[in-house]
Parts: sequence; structure tokens; C-alpha cells
Amino acid sequence: MKVLRNYLNKIKPNFEEGGKLSALRSVFDGMETFLFVPNDTAKSGSNIHDAIDSKRIMSFVVIALLPALLVGMYNIGFQNYLAAGKEGTLVEMFLFGLLVMLPKIIVSYGVGLGIEFIAAQLKKEEIHEGFLVSGLLIPMIVPVGCPLWIIAIATAFAVIFAKEVFGGTGMNIVNVALIARAFIFFAYPSVISGDSVWVATESIFGLGCDLPDGYTCATALQLAAQKGAEITNAAGGVLATGDMISGLMPGSIGETSVIAIALGAVLLLWSGVASWKVMLSVFVGGIAMSLLFEYTLSDNPVAQVPFWQHLILGGFCFGAVFMATDPVTSARTETGKYIYGFGIGAMAILIRVLNPGYPEGMMLAILLMNVTAPFIDYCVVQANVNARARRLTKKN
Repeated sequence: MKVLRNYLNKIKPNFEEGGKLSALRSVFDGMETFLFVPNDTAKSGSNIHDAIDSKRIMSFVVIALLPALLVGMYNIGFQNYLAAGKEGTLVEMFLFGLLVMLPKIIVSYGVGLGIEFIAAQLKKEEIHEGFLVSGLLIPMIVPVGCPLWIIAIATAFAVIFAKEVFGGTGMNIVNVALIARAFIFFAYPSVISGDSVWVATESIFGLGCDLPDGYTCATALQLAAQKGAEITNAAGGVLATGDMISGLMPGSIGETSVIAIALGAVLLLWSGVASWKVMLSVFVGGIAMSLLFEYTLSDNPVAQVPFWQHLILGGFCFGAVFMATDPVTSARTETGKYIYGFGIGAMAILIRVLNPGYPEGMMLAILLMNVTAPFIDYCVVQANVNARARRLTKKN
């Protein structure tokens, strides 16, 4: 690392004001601060909030996402071979998933970071680090069959209209990755809600199997919404509970494995990056609303799905761990975190049950509560102010 540090020090003058590469100053600064902790210190009036900077926080989240990403890659290959009725080795299935997933990650980061680099240069600011997480989340929350050009358009839309227009990282009011998914959902609904987009259907470099053009496969939540249809896997067999938990079922790339998501949750909670209050209250809200519907809507097939299946199917766990806990778009007050998280869990189940045409409700629930979070914090703070005023009045 010392050799790299010396090399960066040597070329740094070229990127300073007046250097021949000064136009790329923001790019160099972004790479340098990503690799090393900045040496800059405040001259006066500094307030130290934490010993870890935002780049390190983003790095923790990226590491926490890796188990779900790796399982998702394997599941891509597993579902392809399963649908074709053929067998493949663990390495073959993982490599197939890697080849399917890698272009999506490259497009997401290439488009998103490219826009952020341009924005930083135009504003003469340092590159914001928030897209380190969003760039990985976007390809993980879309179906495996989503075309690259749609991912590019959705990423550009999300970065520009959900982030940069508000001032960049830390200023956005809604989750950037979810805006990208919402853009795809409303602009290209067949890409994200059809039965033919959840399993990779073409082989790559001799890996995987070419499936018929008419091959279709619904997700577990879609099957549950189809008048209580039996939940099956890509080969038409009954989907076991163990497969639901391990993630060996059709679905968005990074959202299927509860075990992998739980590993990420442990890291986020251990490091203090994510709030356990938000995470826990999301599950409490989901369970409460599921039980309420289970005992009141006996003629609704989705309402009769057991509460524990609601939690492990679709993007519920993934959203609770990686989306709802986003410190920028969630509630900031401690009491508000409970209300915010409970609202997400309850709203997600509400959308699932009452809108059978859209069985997955986590995305819309989180976006709605993102917008509501400032109002929740305002109400909590105002309640505290009023309580103190009443105590002061009693004393006087």
C-alpha cells in the first residue's frame, strides 16, 4: 500500500488546479479517498460525529450485499438448469450466473458513476460515494431477464432525478435504487412483471441451457396471488420451504435468499451502519398486517398466505435490511424509526393483499414511507417540544 500511496502522491500535482489533468480532479479525488482515508482536517468549528466516514459506511454495505449477490449468481444458473431438466456442477451454475450478472453490474456502475463524475466536475465538487451501494443494488433488484439498455436508462433516470437534482448524496429524499426499479415497473411493466423474465433462458459461452422461447415461470408471490395456486419451482415441482429460505427459487437476483440477507443484516447491525429499530419494526408491521388479513379476508388467496411466508418471499427481507435502513431516506428520530419501519412492513402486505395484479409491495411501501419520513420526524419532535412546554407550564 505504501508503493501505491507514493505513486498517487507523485501524480497528484497533475490533477491540482493548473495541472494538465485538472479537468479530472474530481475523478482522481474520488479514487484517492476510496483507497485511503483523507488527510484533510477542519481548520476551525469542526464537530466530530463519528470516527468512520461515509465512504467506509458504503463499503460496509457493499460487503454486506456480497452474500446475497453470490447466492443470486448461483441461483441464476440453478434455475436455468432446473428449468431445462439438466444437471450442472456448482461451478458451472455459478459461472453462468456470473456471466449473466456481470454485464448488469458494469452497466449500472458505468452509467451511474459516469453521471456522478460529470456532475462533480460541473459543480467543482468531490465525487459523492453514495452510488457505490446504489450501483450494486440496482442490478440485484431487477429480474434476470431485464435488458441492459433498460437498466442503463433506469439508472440514469434515478441518479439524475432522484439524487443529483436534490444536491447529491445525503440530500435525496427517496431511495435511488428503488426509483430505478419503479421507473422500470411503470415504463416497461412487461420487463419486471411478466412470467418469462425470472429465469435466464439462453446459454453463454457453452454454459447454461437454451430454453424454448415460450418458456414462462412465475415467482412464488405471483403463484400465491393466482387464486391460491400451488407454489412451484422453475421445473414445475412443489417449492419446499428450505428452498424459499435458501433462495433457490425464481425472483429478483439478490432478493431470494433469506440466509444470505441475514448474514448481511448481522454485519450491518454489528457495524452500527443500519438501525435495528427500523429493521425490527418492518418485520413487526409485516407480521401484524399479515395476521390481520389472515383472519378477516378468508376469500383472498394472498391474505391466506401464512405470515412467515410473506416475510421470506419476494423482496420483503431484502427491503427490510438494505432499503428501509437507508440512513438518508429513513426517519432520523429514534421514535420515528419505529413508526417508519412499522409503516413499511404494514404497507407492503397491504399492497400485496389488496392489489393482486401487483403481488410485490415492498418497493412502493418503502418509497411511500421515504416521502413520509420527514413528516414523521416533525411530528415526533413537535410532540417532544409540546411535552416540555407542558412540563414547564406546570412548574411555573
